Amino acid sequence: MFTLCTWVHYQKVNILLHLTISAFLKKFLGKGKKEVLSVFPSRTLQLQTTRSWEFIGLTETAKRNPTVESDVIIGVLDTGIWPESESFSDKGYGPPPKKWKGACKGGSNFTCNNKIIGARAYSSDENSSVRDEEGHGSHTASTAAGSKVPDASFYGVAKGIARGGVPSARIAAYKVCDSIGCAGEDVLAAFDDAIADGVDLISISLGGTPTAVESDIISIGSFHAMEKGILTVHSAGNEGPSVSSVSSVAPWLFSVAASSTDRKIITKVVLANGKTLTGNAVNSFTLNGTKFPLVYGKAASRSCSDILARHCEEGCLDSKLVEGKIVVCNDPNVIETSRVGALGTIILGDDQKDVSFVLPLPASILATDQYSVLQSFLNSTKNPQGSILKSETTKDTHAPVVASFSSRGPNSILEDILKPDISAPGIDILAAFSPVASLSSFNEDKRRAKYNILSGTSMACPHVTGAAAYIKTFHPDWSPSAIKSALMTTAWPMNATIQGQYEDGEFAFGAGHINPVKAKAPGLVYEASKDDYLKMLCSINITAFGTCPKNVTGAPKDLNYPSIQAQVNAVKKFTVEFPRTVTNVGPGNSTYVAKVDVADSDIKVSVKPGTLSFKSSGEKKSFIVTVSGKGLKVTSRLSASLVWSDGTHNVRSPIVVYTNSF
Repeated sequence: MFTLCTWVHYQKVNILLHLTISAFLKKFLGKGKKEVLSVFPSRTLQLQTTRSWEFIGLTETAKRNPTVESDVIIGVLDTGIWPESESFSDKGYGPPPKKWKGACKGGSNFTCNNKIIGARAYSSDENSSVRDEEGHGSHTASTAAGSKVPDASFYGVAKGIARGGVPSARIAAYKVCDSIGCAGEDVLAAFDDAIADGVDLISISLGGTPTAVESDIISIGSFHAMEKGILTVHSAGNEGPSVSSVSSVAPWLFSVAASSTDRKIITKVVLANGKTLTGNAVNSFTLNGTKFPLVYGKAASRSCSDILARHCEEGCLDSKLVEGKIVVCNDPNVIETSRVGALGTIILGDDQKDVSFVLPLPASILATDQYSVLQSFLNSTKNPQGSILKSETTKDTHAPVVASFSSRGPNSILEDILKPDISAPGIDILAAFSPVASLSSFNEDKRRAKYNILSGTSMACPHVTGAAAYIKTFHPDWSPSAIKSALMTTAWPMNATIQGQYEDGEFAFGAGHINPVKAKAPGLVYEASKDDYLKMLCSINITAFGTCPKNVTGAPKDLNYPSIQAQVNAVKKFTVEFPRTVTNVGPGNSTYVAKVDVADSDIKVSVKPGTLSFKSSGEKKSFIVTVSGKGLKVTSRLSASLVWSDGTHNVRSPIVVYTNSF
């Protein structure tokens, strides 16, 4: 039975797909009455799924407005929530904010409190409950706004204080997903309810394949939320590193990529010859002994060819030949080793070696260099033995780095809008879980826990939700675009993991890695209103979101967006102008000077005027960025950045010009 739809899955219009495990895990482990603006097919979406807050600077001692924070309401559209979790305790909370207009319709045996102030389920089953049976919704909700819980861990791994970014905030849970998926009509209904209920932000960690905004339910629902002053934070998707795989494409959505923190979870393998190998996995098991027989897959099969047996393909392993042994497999096929009751498994797995998964038996996944050492040991030893140790944490000095699985740009729907927008922690995240859900997506795994370690852009999304809520406590009247701009323009700049790789760089991390405390005082913000979005949509003949103004001119690149991007024709010379307007949210009398950093001599960037002088807070100033260059090759991405600085504030925007990948 599938428990965590942490990854993007296959999807079809009007068809609910029965899923057994997530798409990547499958590969990795075993191959009211309102005006109608448009009509489109209902789609089924899928879920995409503590050191992290400390890593991004939002520590327990960070300056806060606790009274205002307790008035912030986060709507979470997900698999529901487990109300008895300590992360959702309402100890010390007062009654819900007066602005709250929602209800607790959690179903039988579900009670709200002053932390979880609202609950709604969307299902034709009249006995449906908001109670989370998958774990994903509890994980995301607690990451954004969970109460402080000391000594939280996954069987002792990653032990510490579990908390959300805004622990005093309230949560409204909207159960739109189950183990099958997330029906489009339910997602839209939840958006409508959340807006009417009075939430301040919406967090939605689910999605599908890139879809035109006029037929994408999350784009449509979030547009209505934006009209009411509600920011929607959305996971970018988990189909990375494939080019143009990002599924959160609308500019009014805050699209989040996943990246690492400085805490990495590893699982060591100790061989009988004294050598220690380091691999990835979240292993909670402690083997009762120090040495156990190691058996290669081909020696544990009586029914398959050597090639299939080496890969531990389904149906190949003999339970009698693996009893009490650790099976070594050339392919990450935990399904088979678990089925036959192996003591443990050691696996070759170079793909996504930056992430650790919870597996149903003692296991470690080794990169090629480590696996080669193991193979040499097997080939040179008559009775090879070894052991798999319980997982431990280690410091990752390279963090933050965008996750290999995180969906990449360029934006395949709106080519001149950079997506994803920003990066946030999404690897090895410890947070609340459902105590009735399988921890590893396997029926054979009978372990249950209150906290689990998950990875995915689903986990990154609520980090940005929590950060946005934090900013809102200092600036309650800021628009969704102002909050988004503040977080984007103050993000930590990141470097491409592989220089020159098309799908890396800004296509992977957007504006950079989130820095919530810095975003409290961004200096300047780029704002966009409903009318601005309509003008952009109408410039490309999309009329489903409202009436187009007369004589629309311009293009999507002209939207007043915090990042700057344009697709250009390959080989031909180009000059592109980007008009932008900034609003002063800092000191009244201030002067900002533009600084451009160009990473590649093939492009030139100019800014006019190069100085902006403000006399009051709230004052607006406009400028034009011009990017020119000689003919670029097919599949080129060139980057630069613009920073407006007054000596105290540095307002940074990434600049990207690119050609198509085909």
